[in-house]
Amino acid sequence: MECPVASFFPKFSLTFKAKAINVLVDLYFGQFKKQEMETTDDVIKMNKSYTVLISLIVALGGFLLGFDSAVISGAVKGITVYFEMTEWMLGFSVGCVIFGAMAGNLMAGPLADKFGRKKVLIVVAALFTISATWSALATGYIEFITARIIGGIGIGGAILIAPVYIAEIAPPKLRGSLVSFNQLNIVIGISVAYFSNYFLVNLEGESWRWMLGVEAIPALIYFLALFTVPRSPRWLIQKLNKVQLARKILQKIGGEEYAEITISEIQRGIAKKEKKGTLSDLFQNKYTTIMIIAFGIAFFQQITGINAIFYYAPTIFEQAGGTTDSSFLQAIVVGLTNLVFTLVAIWLIDKLGRKPLLLIGTTCMTIALVMAAVAFNNASYSFSGETLGKIDDQEMRMALSDLDGRSFEGQAALFKEVESKLTANQFLDFKRNRITNFIRINATLVLVAILLYVASFAISLGPVMWTLISEIFPSKIKGIAISVVGFFNSLISFSVTQVFPWELSNLGPTITFGIYALLSLCAILFVYKYVVETKGKTLEEVEELLIRK
Repeated sequence: MECPVASFFPKFSLTFKAKAINVLVDLYFGQFKKQEMETTDDVIKMNKSYTVLISLIVALGGFLLGFDSAVISGAVKGITVYFEMTEWMLGFSVGCVIFGAMAGNLMAGPLADKFGRKKVLIVVAALFTISATWSALATGYIEFITARIIGGIGIGGAILIAPVYIAEIAPPKLRGSLVSFNQLNIVIGISVAYFSNYFLVNLEGESWRWMLGVEAIPALIYFLALFTVPRSPRWLIQKLNKVQLARKILQKIGGEEYAEITISEIQRGIAKKEKKGTLSDLFQNKYTTIMIIAFGIAFFQQITGINAIFYYAPTIFEQAGGTTDSSFLQAIVVGLTNLVFTLVAIWLIDKLGRKPLLLIGTTCMTIALVMAAVAFNNASYSFSGETLGKIDDQEMRMALSDLDGRSFEGQAALFKEVESKLTANQFLDFKRNRITNFIRINATLVLVAILLYVASFAISLGPVMWTLISEIFPSKIKGIAISVVGFFNSLISFSVTQVFPWELSNLGPTITFGIYALLSLCAILFVYKYVVETKGKTLEEVEELLIRK
C-alpha cells in the first residue's frame, strides 16, 4: 500500500523546507517582540535576548528528552531481532527509559533544592551522554536495559528541572512562552529523531546502533553549554540568601527596577513561609486544589496514549499497511506536525490562556482517537496468491495457503484462524511483521487521525501541563511536589508504553484507540471542572490564588 505522504514528500525542495523553518522561527521570536511591545508598562524594560538565550540553553534538555524518547521507534525492529525479544521484553526495553525517569523524578526535585537547578541539569547532561554511548555499544539485553535506564534518569531530571529553572528566571508576562520553549525543544528533538532514523535505517549492518548513538553529540554540547548559564536567582535568595548575586542576574534580565521588585516579592514570600515542605505536607487540606490539578493533569497527559504514538509511530503505520520506508516518512510528518503546533501553543498560551488551550486540545484529541478507532474497525484482511507470495518463510506460507481467497473482518477473527495454523514463534512473527501484507484499510484516515491527535496534544496537554506544574506549587513544597507528580506522570507513561505492544497484538488497534478516546473524553471533563487559569500572574499571586486559607 502506498504511503499517503510518500507520493508528495520528495517533491518538497530543500529551499522550501528552509523557508518553512524561517517562518516558524519568525513566528516564535515574533511572539516575544509583540509581547514586549504589549506589556512594556508591566514588564518594565526586559533584556529579551539574554532571557531567551538562557531559556534556549536550558531547554536543550528538552531536545535530548524528545530525541531520546522518539529515537527508539526506529530501532524497535533491530533490537527485537538482535536481542531476541518477546513482546513483553520489547515493551520493557522501550518503556524502561520511563522506569529510569521515575527514579530521576524522585531525586531531581530534592537535589535541585539542595544543590541548585544548574548543577542538577549538568549531571542530567552527563547521564544523557553516557546512556547514548552505552546503549549503542551494548551486546546483551541486560546491558542495553541498564544503559536505557540511565538515560531515563536524565529524562526524569530534565523534564522537571528545566521548566522550573525557566519559570524562576522568566518575567511573568513571558513565563508561559518561555517555559513552553522547553516543550518546543522536546518536539524538535522528536522531529530530529524521526529524520535521523529515516536517513540511518538503510545503513548496512546494525543501523539501530547509529540511531541510538548519535544522541551523544547534542548531549555533550548541552553539558558544556550549561556552564555558561547563571544559577536561579530565586534559588539563590531562598536557599543561600545571596541577594547581591541574585540582583546582578535579575538586572541582566530586566534592569534595576525589575530586579528590586522581584527581590521584594521573593523576600515577601520567604517571610510567609515555614520550614521546608515534606511529603506529608503535600496532602494538607490547604494544598488540596493544587494537588488535584497537578495529579489530574499529569495522569491525563500520559494515559491518553501520547508516548505510545511517539514510541511506536512506524509500527502503527505499518499496522495500517505501509512499507517500512513509508512508515518512517509518516513518522517524520508526525514529528513536524508536533513541532508546528507546539509553536502555535507558544503563540497562544499567554494570549488565550492555559485552560482554553486544554479544553480545545483534549476535545480534538478525542475526535482524532475515535477516527483512528473507526478506521481500524472498518479494516479487512484478505488472503490471495499475491499477498501470500510476500511471505518469505516457506513453512509459514504453506501453513497459510488454505486461506487463499478468504477475508476477515477485524483482527480478532483473523488471529483466531491464523493461530490455529502456526507455531507459537510463527504466530508471533505473523503479528509483528506479516500482518501488513493482508490489511485493507483507509490509510489516509489513519494518518489524518494521528496527525490531528498529535497537533491537538501539542497545543494542550504537551506544553500546558509542564507550564502549570512549574507555576502552581509554592516554593515551600515545590521540590518534593514536582518530584512526586513527575514520578506519577512517568509511572503512567511507563504503564502505557509497556502495555501498548500487547494491546496492538491482542486487543487490536480498534479497541486500543477506543480506550484512549474514552480516557481523552474524561480529560475534557476534568479540565472543565478543576483547572484554574494562571495566565499573567506572578508565582506569588498563583500561590495566593490556589492555597486554601
